[in-house]
Amino acid sequence: MTETKNLCAQIPLELHAQVCEEREKMNMTTSQYITSLLRTYYTVYKAQQHGGKTMENNRTMAFQIPEELFQRIKAHLERETARTGRKLTQREFVLGMIEEALNEAERQAGVGPCEDAAPQDSAQPLEEGETAAGSEEKAV
Repeated sequence: MTETKNLCAQIPLELHAQVCEEREKMNMTTSQYITSLLRTYYTVYKAQQHGGKTMENNRTMAFQIPEELFQRIKAHLERETARTGRKLTQREFVLGMIEEALNEAERQAGVGPCEDAAPQDSAQPLEEGETAAGSEEKAV
C-alpha cells in the first residue's frame, strides 16, 4: 500500500460544503476526493502552465457504443476506483487504451509518434466522414 501523510488546511465554509457535496456525489472518501483533485491539478493544470497541452490543442472524438459495453466499462471503472482508492475516469481509461494501442502499432511499424510509415502520395483508404480532399465533413 502507498505510504500516506496527513494534510490539514482551514478553508472557507462555503468551499467546504461544496467539496463535501461533490465528494458525496462521487461516492468517495474525503481523502480519495482531495487526492483526486490534487492529482488532476498537478497533471493537467500544472502541465498547461509549463507548455503542456491546452484546450486549443485538443480535439473531440465522439462515437456511440453498445449499452452492454458501456456497462462493462462502468463496472471496470468502479472496480479500479475501489482497488486504487483513486477515481478512474472514462476519459483517462479511453485515452490510456488509445495511447497503448498507438504505441504498440508504432513500435511494430518502426515509426515514432506522428510519423507516417507510408509515402505521402500513396493511396490511403478514407475514414468515415472524410472526403477525397482529406477534410472532414461537418455534421449538421
